Amino acid sequence: MAKSKTQYSCTECGGVSNKWVGQCPACERWNTLVESVVETSVNRFSSAQGLVKGAPVMRLADIEAIDVPRFGTGIDEFDRVLGGGLVAGGVVLIGGDPGIGKSTLLLQALANLSKFKRALYVSGEESGAQVALRARRLVIDAENLQLQAEIQLEKILSTLAEEKPDVAVIDSIQTVYSDALSSAPGSVAQVRECAAQLTRVAKQSGITIILVGHVTKEGTLAGPRVLEHIVDTVLYFEGDTHSSFRLVRAFKNRFGAVNELGVFAMTDKGLKGVSNPSALFLSQHDTQVPGSCVMVTQEGTRPLLVEIQALVDASHVPNARRLTVGLEQNRLAMLLAVLHKHAGVAAFDQDVFINAVGGVKITEPAADLPVLLAIQSSMRNKPLPRGLVAFGEVGLAGEIRPAPRGQERLREAAKLGFSIALVPKANLPKQKIEGLQVIGVERIDQAMNQVRELQ
Repeated sequence: MAKSKTQYSCTECGGVSNKWVGQCPACERWNTLVESVVETSVNRFSSAQGLVKGAPVMRLADIEAIDVPRFGTGIDEFDRVLGGGLVAGGVVLIGGDPGIGKSTLLLQALANLSKFKRALYVSGEESGAQVALRARRLVIDAENLQLQAEIQLEKILSTLAEEKPDVAVIDSIQTVYSDALSSAPGSVAQVRECAAQLTRVAKQSGITIILVGHVTKEGTLAGPRVLEHIVDTVLYFEGDTHSSFRLVRAFKNRFGAVNELGVFAMTDKGLKGVSNPSALFLSQHDTQVPGSCVMVTQEGTRPLLVEIQALVDASHVPNARRLTVGLEQNRLAMLLAVLHKHAGVAAFDQDVFINAVGGVKITEPAADLPVLLAIQSSMRNKPLPRGLVAFGEVGLAGEIRPAPRGQERLREAAKLGFSIALVPKANLPKQKIEGLQVIGVERIDQAMNQVRELQ
């Protein structure tokens, strides 16, 4: 028997090489080439039908645009991240660290859906008895939920065709394999093939399919990057497995807003949605402490109050340390230079440590002003005024630029009892917000003077 030909494909870009090299020739990433067997069979898609059967060519103006109907999962925070609920024929990919709660959340959602929809749970990692034990432990009413423990793609597709469920969960896509390929389950070729076949079935039949994906040690989804491209929605679980709180963030959503955030609390009865997540990201101090400033960040459509902590200490090494947790480190170096140039506050001989409370990651530039206020408060060892909240982007010229959705941020701060808001002048509200004094500033030195007057 002739020896099977092998090739090496890149897990990031899908590029192919005839021999193993340390660096991918296509995308120049290191250690991403994985061995796979060259398939010599005929094209499996030659007889396959497209996503829409016999669709004629039409003008875009002649196509009637109908809003996509949605159906809720019974978990409000999960529906928020999805953009209002699941869509018929949509494909959702959920990734996260092991043990963070992916299977638990989906079992709860399917149990709720099974009361008024046909739901199917395909488990490739656990037996039916294990899933039943988990449902009993979580006290989930899953009487109408259908379960199949299977990892062969062809059998799963046959079950989908016979049972015709409205929603199906595949847990997980890395355990599923197709007989058309000889490579092992979890390989690049298998994951790509199985995901493509399931996506085609979802679009043709209108079944909503939810795929569970494993993540690598770097925190990215295992398998080829094309997996994220072919699905409609990509969700990631964030948070520490040692903490009781979990964050679900939407990185891609064809049917809703991206960067939407859902907050859950892990209990002995499963994952429970947190209706007021701002309370999680605020520390409880008996008295005002130096180096602490509360900001209003925007996660998707939801404003969140997050406490920014700063610690400035004299450096005992030639190169002062700059460390951030939850914020971008390079931006901190830029902000310290702006603070020195335009506000006269030097920190070149000081170690600066910045932390966003609660494990939340802030990527928007509106955190610039709260970071600088917290740094200045720590350097002077004087706490900021009680009830102060701030947001705003700081430019290299020392100007304070406006942040989007300023009115919503201010209303959220007023709702949680804050009394003073330091904001960019362009974000000043046209109508007075009850119980909130709003101060507009244009430059960083002006903001520092305003804080000194309030102290």
